[in-house]
Amino acid sequence: ARGFSVPLQRPADCGADRYFDSSRLACAPCGAHQRQSAGGSSCVCEPGYRMVSSNGGFSVTCEKCPENMSGVTQDGWNCITCPKGLTSKGNCECPNNEILVERSIDGILLNEALCLHCNGSEQSFSASDPSGSRCVRCEKTFIQVSKSCDCNSPNILTGGLCFLTREGLPPKGVATVRFAQLGLTLTSAWFLKNLQSSAFACWLYSNLTACQALGNMCVMNMNSLSSSSSDACGLFQYIFVSTARVGIVHSIPYWRHNLPWLYYGDQPGLASQVLEKNHFPTAFSFKGTDKDVKLQFLAASFDAAGNFLKWQSLEGGILQLCPDTQTKLNAAFAFGTTYQQSCKISVSKILLDFANPVFYDLFLEYNGGNGQQRLWAVPVLNLNLQYNEKFVNQGSNMNNWLLTRRFFLVDTLSGKENDLGKPPRVIRIASKITISIRLVSHTQRGTIYPPLITVAYTDVLIQNPETQSVMVSFAVSYEMNQSEAQIQTDIALGVLGGLAVLWSLLKTAGWKRRTGSSIIDLQTVFKFLLFYAGDLANVFFIITVGTGIYWLVFFKAQQFVSVLLPLPSQEEDFVTYIACAFSLKALQFLHLLVSQVTIDIFFIDWERPKGKVLKAVEGEGVTKSAAAPVSIWRTYFIANEWNEIQTVRKINPLFQVLAVLFFLEVVGFSNLALMDASSSLTRSSESYVAPWSRILRFGVSAALWVAIAILQATFFAVFYERFVEDKISQFVDLCCVSNISVFLLSHNCFGHYIHGRSVHGHADTNMEEMNMNLKREAENLCSQRGLLPNTDGQTFQISISRKMRLHYDWIHETLTRKRGPARLLDSSANIFEQSTRAYNAMNKFLSSFIDHVHKEMDYIVKDKLLLERILGMEFMEPIDRSIFYNDEGHSFSDVLYYGNETTLLIFDILFFSVVDLASQSFVLAAILTYLQQEIFRFIRNTLGQKNLASKTLVDQRFLI
Repeated sequence: ARGFSVPLQRPADCGADRYFDSSRLACAPCGAHQRQSAGGSSCVCEPGYRMVSSNGGFSVTCEKCPENMSGVTQDGWNCITCPKGLTSKGNCECPNNEILVERSIDGILLNEALCLHCNGSEQSFSASDPSGSRCVRCEKTFIQVSKSCDCNSPNILTGGLCFLTREGLPPKGVATVRFAQLGLTLTSAWFLKNLQSSAFACWLYSNLTACQALGNMCVMNMNSLSSSSSDACGLFQYIFVSTARVGIVHSIPYWRHNLPWLYYGDQPGLASQVLEKNHFPTAFSFKGTDKDVKLQFLAASFDAAGNFLKWQSLEGGILQLCPDTQTKLNAAFAFGTTYQQSCKISVSKILLDFANPVFYDLFLEYNGGNGQQRLWAVPVLNLNLQYNEKFVNQGSNMNNWLLTRRFFLVDTLSGKENDLGKPPRVIRIASKITISIRLVSHTQRGTIYPPLITVAYTDVLIQNPETQSVMVSFAVSYEMNQSEAQIQTDIALGVLGGLAVLWSLLKTAGWKRRTGSSIIDLQTVFKFLLFYAGDLANVFFIITVGTGIYWLVFFKAQQFVSVLLPLPSQEEDFVTYIACAFSLKALQFLHLLVSQVTIDIFFIDWERPKGKVLKAVEGEGVTKSAAAPVSIWRTYFIANEWNEIQTVRKINPLFQVLAVLFFLEVVGFSNLALMDASSSLTRSSESYVAPWSRILRFGVSAALWVAIAILQATFFAVFYERFVEDKISQFVDLCCVSNISVFLLSHNCFGHYIHGRSVHGHADTNMEEMNMNLKREAENLCSQRGLLPNTDGQTFQISISRKMRLHYDWIHETLTRKRGPARLLDSSANIFEQSTRAYNAMNKFLSSFIDHVHKEMDYIVKDKLLLERILGMEFMEPIDRSIFYNDEGHSFSDVLYYGNETTLLIFDILFFSVVDLASQSFVLAAILTYLQQEIFRFIRNTLGQKNLASKTLVDQRFLI
């Protein structure tokens, strides 16, 4: 295959005797007595040679001039005699204030060039122009000062102007520019040429462009104003003070006639008065027929020489250095829409696009009444301000600010050292521009304070423009005083936090009662802290959800602007509250998990043997009659059912996550979290997308989580569990049908009891008898299922006596000393028999306890007081007798996921929110939330299953 590569050559690579052939994109040799042209794309004759013919490129024919006519005309085609010498290019040269004449008036070429003196007398006042080709009237300051075109001593010549030496002239200016970020001070060629002349012309003649140019040089020097300095700002301040008599513009004391308005004054505290004393005379609204959602910014633009260019609207994107569509650029000035734009821009592009700096005075346009449009001056906070030590344009203390008016985007001029025609050594770029709109506190009509534009500059030392780049950003932010909201949040946190302490103390007291201990020890303190962690997490959750929904509703639904969203920096406390809520709720969740997988549980089998069977006695060779064995399969069946309902919840977790994600990403509720005034759920792909508000993201997602969870819980409680399946109630029914009761202790002396004793006496029957029993029960032909006669109460909260607990532990020691056999076939007979005897002993003890056999450990059945139900504790202490409290709400679900749905739901919401706030991705948050649900469900199932096998002697291999 033939290659398609060519060598890379540039005009600068060609050298003096070659030119760049644009047709070949390569260097080509020039002809004899020729050299490269200034542009590099053709050849020209060497000095002393004239052109005979030229067709461009190398098609040039040169001929040597004769000795008596050694000069070459300006156009290069003819030879001519030069009376006063030659230039380096071989052309004729004339002294200053003389012009070169090579042709007569009718165009005939002269044999000898003429150097004609321009008449500088009073009648003509002419001098040669910068090109030396014609005489023109000399600069007016020369005429005014010396009545001639000369500026001789003692007059002062500076910047091409002539000034009369007199008292009161501005001091000699310092033509240096300091680039503080680089630690570099340069003598600027622009300042050296124009600073002194601009100051003199402004002070002596009130020259408008000179005053503007002087102001621009002050701005290029970062408003470096000091009483001991005579730099650009020092000269400006000298003139400002000296011209107090000339009056002010538009009744603004800081704006003198003929001078640009650069400063607001250096009185301490003036900045706060400028920004907060007066309100902007226009009301803003988001909705309604009179909505006004556009900020009409106008900028008066000037070039570096002080010439007024034009009025420019900011909607054209003149302050946004990053390229974007016009629609997105204009979105920056839609009221209420937080705008952020940032990008990296190459230094080479900056040098190309901003060869000449432009200076701006910014105003905000409004309707002043009677159809007249008026302008409100927008102050500038220059973060690079180089002022005396009493003003620091950093921090939030306005009293230390010095406000200015004029600013620029890029300065490629002041960093040129020796020659204005050469590239600059240093450039200064407005790398960060922020327009801040602040809402007046307690306004109900959308009133704002005057806007503020904050500018931060970056100094760039030019080394390799092609590879150097600068990060630039432009933003429009909206803010309001959040101190009142913060105070209200702190009050709510303090009050609810105090109530959480009291509630945790009550929980701890109830826990102490249920553990049968009255001593306050280290365990008690630790338990209190765990309770308090959960309650404080609820406090943080309530406050953050309330805050998020408040901002969501009141910001998005308002007509006249009365609230604005907190800035990202003002959201830090809110994010901290969410982090605290998640951390504390995670601690509570782990505590709940540990508590549930360490409960004491036992299945009481009420089944009695049916008749007797003959059984061979091992080792004796005889058979004896023995009671028929009771089947263990019913116990295994109940154990499996209990194992299945351990992680059953009141809602479907997968549906919950998918529904939240559907409404956020598909329906578009996530768009409500954008920092703009729109409450639309859809956004055009061409429109600007505002940044996310973390408060709104949490508010939208948390509101959806809670709303969908409530709908799910209502659906399951009202419809599904009533008409389809209620696993908790079905488990109670199954216990009764299986003739098995459940005795469980969640605390040392407190727990739950499910009375599953069959009203038919036996449950180990065939299908026909089982159906007959169920039919008799349905027709009320048998007694009721309740523990007490003629009652249906099957579930109880139990508070057992200390004596009962000691007896239970004594039997349980044998039961838990050895766990179930590792294998069915090779298990030790002694261990199996010992465990079997312990199981039978526990079964016999608990069944006899329920039957009131042990008078010294008897119990009573009673209802809980209303206050006991509310507080979740028991007032009576079971000293002599245990107490069974009637329970109609299946409170045994407290040891299951089912009874702790609120804790699980809040934990899921907080987990989802923490992931989302960290990643700004609802999809990732949903995926990780579902994964953590499954992981913790697996842990809960696994550990719960092991605890169930350990406490009930049900072989774990039968738990499926």
